[in-house]
Amino acid sequence: MFSMILSGLICGALLGFVMQRGRFCLTGGFRDMYIAKNNRMFYALLIAISVQSVGVFALIQAGLLTYEAGAFPWLGTVIGGYIFGLGIVLAGGCATGTWYRAGEGLIGSWIALFTYMVMSAVMRSPHASGLNQTLQHYSTEHNSIAETFNLSVWPLVTVLLVITLWVVMKELKKPKLKVATLPPRRTGIAHILFEKRWHPFVTAVLIGLIALLAWPLSEATGRMFGLGITSPTANILQFLVAGDVKYINWGVFLVLGIFVGSFIAAKASREFRVRAADA
Repeated sequence: MFSMILSGLICGALLGFVMQRGRFCLTGGFRDMYIAKNNRMFYALLIAISVQSVGVFALIQAGLLTYEAGAFPWLGTVIGGYIFGLGIVLAGGCATGTWYRAGEGLIGSWIALFTYMVMSAVMRSPHASGLNQTLQHYSTEHNSIAETFNLSVWPLVTVLLVITLWVVMKELKKPKLKVATLPPRRTGIAHILFEKRWHPFVTAVLIGLIALLAWPLSEATGRMFGLGITSPTANILQFLVAGDVKYINWGVFLVLGIFVGSFIAAKASREFRVRAADA
């Protein structure tokens, strides 16, 4: 139990720290593509996915990880994804983003996190079993492109890497805009960690590595998955209501660690402030 608590909290704290300092936002990545015509954050997302893809499939092929994707409930995924997409725009952040912004002191994220926790728990309760069974009825046999077409994963991963490298190199070749900055108050590692603006691509590489680290740490405790936010968030409320330790797993300490890591980063960089969103 102690190792599960420690590894989950450390991995989550690293993720929360990096996301807070790098201002990494899934919602912003998609939003900026349409509103600001800026693809940089979306490209950063591709980097994080690429890093994790190479690492995870390499570990699976080496026999160090075991993972079965299962079936693909396409109807539930489409409906749920659409509702979630609306929600993250209104809330100003995705699931992980809401956790780390809550650690910054944003009251709106506290409210979003609470409702997210409640609805996640409701959808996992017997009250929603009929709806879940109906949606799961519309599924394909495989939840993997490689398994669907009986292919090796590596050609697909290679395509992802080539596309990612191409768009990243194209982005890096663009002229850099000079932004006025205040004189630094700190020097050395403190300046880099808590004051200097992090490049989204560097942040993405770090997030990809942390996501990769999450797999063996999680599987060591019997939880066969990597980063996961929704189920652990629901588990917190289910544990508080039912008092059943079966809801406590590595993922619970992961999300709690995200909050802690973000809080540490925000306090150290003087960005923590309890505040409401602008009207």
